[in-house]
Amino acid sequence: MTPLKLVGGFGSPYSRKMRALLRFRRIPFTWIMRGSTDDVGIPEVPVALIPVLVFPAEDGRADEAMIDSTFQIRRLEKMFPARSIVPPDPAIAFLDALLEDYADEWLTKPMFHYRWKYAADIHKASHVLALDRDPQMSRETLARTARFIAERQIERLRVVGSNDVTTVVIETSYRRLLSLLDAHLVAGNRFLMGARPGAGDFGFFGQLSQLAHFDPTPAAVAAAEAPRVVSWVSHLADLSALDVENVAWPSREDAASALLPFLVEVGRVYAPFLIANARALANRASEVRCEIDGLAWVQQPFPYQGKCLKWLREARETLSIADRNFVDSALESTGADAIFSASI
Repeated sequence: MTPLKLVGGFGSPYSRKMRALLRFRRIPFTWIMRGSTDDVGIPEVPVALIPVLVFPAEDGRADEAMIDSTFQIRRLEKMFPARSIVPPDPAIAFLDALLEDYADEWLTKPMFHYRWKYAADIHKASHVLALDRDPQMSRETLARTARFIAERQIERLRVVGSNDVTTVVIETSYRRLLSLLDAHLVAGNRFLMGARPGAGDFGFFGQLSQLAHFDPTPAAVAAAEAPRVVSWVSHLADLSALDVENVAWPSREDAASALLPFLVEVGRVYAPFLIANARALANRASEVRCEIDGLAWVQQPFPYQGKCLKWLREARETLSIADRNFVDSALESTGADAIFSASI
């Protein structure tokens, strides 16, 4: 088959997520650095975000490109049934999708926070990310480009909710996630649901590829407190050699049990934010104000994450009554159940 094209960046957690996923699924693709000399002839997308996944033309039609890693994954599942990352049990698949959403939309907060808050992280990210597009860039151009990148991204800290009020919540949640994942691996689980990876694993990987491997401050935290997680991230980067042909997905009971600590974390930090954000959007408020983990949280409303809440609720409604009852039981007392029950 004609390889797909994945247009992204080394510093983009979602680009890393999709590159690792394509490698695991053994789907032929060409990696193209956004903004490089190879980034030509790529179809336009509605919003200038990465990664862009380009599907080759058929029957003389133009190549088709799409953004948003979650929807890219779903399209790939329809096109390529082998080495699926979506469990066949709808209830398990739903819980896995919830963790993928948590990774994409909450773990990106510590990722962006650490990168653009601390001096060492700002210096590394602004300079290395500039050079990723053109390693031969002159020193003068590099200095100018790095300054532009840093100023633009630091200004966007407000979008993800990184500020003096939220710093403790963000950094504590990152450390707690490292501890949960370390304990999960120590217990003998290679992936979130056991012996084969799901979408949640690649969601976690994308953010941790930056937090635990690239940015100096959170990487030092991971190396000191959870070196096992640092190694796990290295392995997730390329699972093309992993044989899953005869590896069964866990039962729904085993999957729910394995995922329980992570679902509690979703309920602890992500659920209250999602609900408060949706309410702020509904009321056209200028700020999201709520309490997360016993501490104040304040940021500007984020429309996309309002859509995430809507999509999660819609996905739950598509489950059969039996599957929905199992999911509700698995989420009961985790706090994550509020995502589906709280009024907006």
